Amino acid sequence: MLKPILLVEDNPHDLELTLIALSKSQLANEVVIARDGAEALDYLHRRGEYKDRTVGNPAVVLLDLKLPKVDGLEVLREIRHSESLKSMPVCMLTSSKEEQDVVRSYELGVNAYVVKPVDFTEFLRAIADLGVFWAVLNEPPPGSRRYVKPK
Repeated sequence: MLKPILLVEDNPHDLELTLIALSKSQLANEVVIARDGAEALDYLHRRGEYKDRTVGNPAVVLLDLKLPKVDGLEVLREIRHSESLKSMPVCMLTSSKEEQDVVRSYELGVNAYVVKPVDFTEFLRAIADLGVFWAVLNEPPPGSRRYVKPK
């Protein structure tokens, strides 16, 4: 069973476009959606409504920067301070081009920072490329597997 992709996005329009782009890339990975930072952390730590989910980390977290409840930088900080999550790839996927956001994301250990293109076709291409890179082409660290055993 392929590892899922965790998509953390609160904007319904961007969420829909990202799901369309990922489906067009024909990835077989399940896409799990969290609509705020708190929900993303619950998923990653297997708590609350996610306490019974399959053990294992996502192939990649596509993380928006500006989120309700817990912002993207706080989610990233918690991921990088967690022994079980710290080697998981995280890609900031945001509309912010602000230098301070880019710098802070890299200081906290983000693997990639991608500004959402405004043009629809460019957006679809960028998301499809991201999905293929992180879910298929990227070699995970030793001890991590691209696949998880089903329950």
